[in-house]
Amino acid sequence: MIGKSSLLVRQIVRNAFVRAAHDHGGVPGANLPFDINNRFKLTAIMIAFFGSAFGAPFLIVRYQLTKLL
Repeated sequence: MIGKSSLLVRQIVRNAFVRAAHDHGGVPGANLPFDINNRFKLTAIMIAFFGSAFGAPFLIVRYQLTKLL
């Protein structure tokens, strides 16, 4: 009984994987929400994204400290 259910799960997962790979033609990065072909644009976007997350605590602390004065 356990064997049949594991085969069913394996078949479902395999079908989903094959379908997902087939939708985008097997091209690396085709399923990403941003373009990875222009490396300069990608670098700028990543710097802005990670830089804003890194800089936010510092800006919040600065705002709170200037609010006290």
